Amino acid sequence: MKRLCDLISRNTAVLVLAAALLALAEPGPFRHIPPKVINYLLGVIMFGMGLTLTLQDFKVVFSRPKDVVTGCAAQFIIMPLLAWLLARTFCLDEELALGVILVGCCPGGTASNVMTYLARGDLPLSVGMTGVSTLLAPLLTPLLTWLLAGKNIHVDAAGMLLSIMWVVILPIAIGLAVKRSFPRFTEKATFLLPASSALA
Repeated sequence: MKRLCDLISRNTAVLVLAAALLALAEPGPFRHIPPKVINYLLGVIMFGMGLTLTLQDFKVVFSRPKDVVTGCAAQFIIMPLLAWLLARTFCLDEELALGVILVGCCPGGTASNVMTYLARGDLPLSVGMTGVSTLLAPLLTPLLTWLLAGKNIHVDAAGMLLSIMWVVILPIAIGLAVKRSFPRFTEKATFLLPASSALA
């Protein structure tokens, strides 16, 4: 079982690419998946992350503010400029260019946490950056989109924050509580978490 889990977690990129190609070739079955299901799966992944963290890990936002600020600055400078450069380089039509630039101006969200977790990166820093960048997004995303694409967009700040609360913060908090209450169970189940996150 452990070997299978290790195999899945090591080949996450291949699985993601294969799933994307399958969805591109046969989009029909995937169109019927409700958005709520995706949020539930992300919640499960965040719960698994919570099982690997401690409250001490989240002091990163206060103990390493330079790292958090540097990461968020890079996210709201490099990503938007790269998106703008791609749109200009490939001469995308106006609507497609706007979509690419808009994606580049958005915060990383839960996907960045998932990939950091699977890559065994600095998860507390990633979660801290997600929180800070989400708070900045209602201001910076419309501003950057207007500067780079010349379009005004509306960002649902309350909806974005509520989504982060339900999909990220609450599941991680539950995972932290379970780890603290049942440390032996958590330690035994840890090897399953990367593979289950990759499959989700």
